[in-house]
Amino acid sequence: MLDKIYDLDKKISENFRMDDGGSPWWKLVTFFAHSGDSWFWLIGLLAIWAFFSAWRDLAAFIIAAILGLAAMVMLVKFTVRRSRPPGEWGSIYRNTDPHSFPSGHAARASMLAVIAILSGPLWVGIVMAIWAILVSLSRILTGMHYFSDVLAGILLGIAIGQLGVLTRPVLSALLPMIF
Repeated sequence: MLDKIYDLDKKISENFRMDDGGSPWWKLVTFFAHSGDSWFWLIGLLAIWAFFSAWRDLAAFIIAAILGLAAMVMLVKFTVRRSRPPGEWGSIYRNTDPHSFPSGHAARASMLAVIAILSGPLWVGIVMAIWAILVSLSRILTGMHYFSDVLAGILLGIAIGQLGVLTRPVLSALLPMIF
């Protein structure tokens, strides 16, 4: 039964996959694939934390959420150890993180969207939700993940985003020097 599910997952993923450079949309797809990188978000949020005191607590909260989620994703990845789909694009990901389940990019984008929806203005939440969908799709389109990797990442990101928003007051009380 699991073999049939795995084969269906591979087939769905292969049907969505784009050829790198074979489409005029490739650059846009790869932009979204990279826009969910953790280092990009962490550098930006550290700059906000350091230079914009009005946004300091939110930036610290999101940094903590990203790092906590990354630890959970890596724990699952190194437990499951599912290899990434074969391919050429994304060698930096393939070399530094050979495991694909769950998608950290999909988890991170979904978590950030949930935090935006629950904490910010509605329009920001809508923009972030659209961005999260595009990041998640890009991970399949570029051949970095199977469909189930992305789905699991989305579900994990939604759960951690909700949990993070619920526990934010506790984190702020426990670590006032950061928040």
